[in-house]
Amino acid sequence: MRIDLDLLRRTPAYSFAEAAHYLGVPKATLRAWCVGQTYADRRGIRKTLRPLIRLDGAPSEGLSFLNLVESHVVAAIPRDHVIQLPTMRRALDYVVKRIENARPIATARFGTHGVDLFVAELGRLASVNRDAQARIAERVRGHVDLVEWDDGGLPIRLYPFTRRGESGHAPMPIVIDPRVAFGRPVIVGRAVPTAVLADRFKAGDRLNDLARDHDVPPEAIEEALRCQLN
Repeated sequence: MRIDLDLLRRTPAYSFAEAAHYLGVPKATLRAWCVGQTYADRRGIRKTLRPLIRLDGAPSEGLSFLNLVESHVVAAIPRDHVIQLPTMRRALDYVVKRIENARPIATARFGTHGVDLFVAELGRLASVNRDAQARIAERVRGHVDLVEWDDGGLPIRLYPFTRRGESGHAPMPIVIDPRVAFGRPVIVGRAVPTAVLADRFKAGDRLNDLARDHDVPPEAIEEALRCQLN
């Protein structure tokens, strides 16, 4: 049976709560990236901020794999009083025009051309100095490097951070692949979801027993449990 990979990548498969857990970001922050925000300005006038990420389905359906990858890259950008959602949106609009792609973050080209364009424009809009821009660019590239791209330049695998607070290159024993286990995190080379391993661990199975059953190092089981339980 031939797998329609493009359809798999674009089909909503992750609730906001689930995706936020995998990405290590607050659910409310993720929703703001994907749905936008409504707020009142100083005069009490209601305004709406456009989302950074275009969902492949309705908000009630959650995120697709492409949306998950886009959010993973966006998560590298510091979230503080200087760099806010409107600034990020304007910087991304600039990259869309320069790269001529409506979804540049979901392409391999973002890693080779888009990061510098995005960070430079972000720095200009937010008055961020060159040293800070360099640090942001390094963080974004660290996230992009954890995405594996196919020959067409679209994401095919995401190696999520398994420890909260990570921003650089992480251990990569865990992978999210839309073709495996319905896109749930699994140990690299094994189709067993991290959720199954976590359930067995909580039921009393020992870490070494899980490692032996699945013929993987205990360290891989530890990362799987961190991915699911942290």
